[in-house]
Amino acid sequence: MADVARVVGVSLQTVSRVSNGLPSVNEGTREQVLAVMKELGYRPNSAARALKRGDFRTIGVITLARNTTGDVRTLEAIVTSAAQEGYAVTLLPMAVSTRQEAVGAFSRLRELAVDAVIVTVEVHHLDSVSLSLPPHVKVVVADSNAGDRFAVVDTDQAGGIRDAVRHLLDLGHETVWHLAGPSESYAAQRRTDAWRKALEEAERATPPLVRGDWSAKSGYCAGLHLAEQAECTAVFAANDQMALGLLRALKERGRQVPEDVSVIGFDDIPESGSFLPPLTTIHQDFAEVGRRCVESALRQVRRHEAERGTTLIPTRLIVRQSTARAPKG
Repeated sequence: MADVARVVGVSLQTVSRVSNGLPSVNEGTREQVLAVMKELGYRPNSAARALKRGDFRTIGVITLARNTTGDVRTLEAIVTSAAQEGYAVTLLPMAVSTRQEAVGAFSRLRELAVDAVIVTVEVHHLDSVSLSLPPHVKVVVADSNAGDRFAVVDTDQAGGIRDAVRHLLDLGHETVWHLAGPSESYAAQRRTDAWRKALEEAERATPPLVRGDWSAKSGYCAGLHLAEQAECTAVFAANDQMALGLLRALKERGRQVPEDVSVIGFDDIPESGSFLPPLTTIHQDFAEVGRRCVESALRQVRRHEAERGTTLIPTRLIVRQSTARAPKG
């Protein structure tokens, strides 16, 4: 900066104003300064500028180190949206969903220069974690239950499950069985609660819960059990991967889908239309969740004010060939 100021014959303050795009500089002087900057190869020291302003133009993301479709698509949208706003993203991966990992992630975050943090892990893992972040760091939580502590961006999962259950009941099925996710998962619990409520509202019996762990393998194991339940003609699987394993188990046990048993999933992963048969499912807009998380984070940063409350992203019922009218008799 001193070299530029000396060549042009202006003060350091004038070069600083031009570098920061401030209007209080004569246009002719501005052009001279910019020309010398280019000639000398001058680049502003972004780290020094950030320290001076307390604005690092970086968002931290605490996430699980896994490659599920939803996590990947949400993270892609966060990175893309942040880049469009001129922000970088620093990832703080947790190897597993434990309190110890959460404490470690937030400890690392306190050592980094970030303006906001987006949390994409189950929030109950953070319940006992002290969020002793610098006061300027804003927080957004994705797809979890943060109560009224933080801004939350979530999928309307209850609405999606209600649509799934009503779709099956409208096809003439007496009730809907449920292949649930793991008991420690908040998302799985919400889907189970919504399933029960939808059946209660329709005044239908609630079958025994069958549980998996989100994987296709667990769906297959649960499917072997469900195939033996003659009264089971419709199943709502809490995600598409478990539905995939369920389809295989039913086929191996001679239960045809959808002639004998209708199956509906949740997520609408890219491969769900290629299942055999193509899977009816509930579409989640993971990309929109990521975009809204960045919007909330930057809105808080720019307003210097924390947000509270939940933003719900709508779901959609995608009807394919895995559901049909209930078998007669």
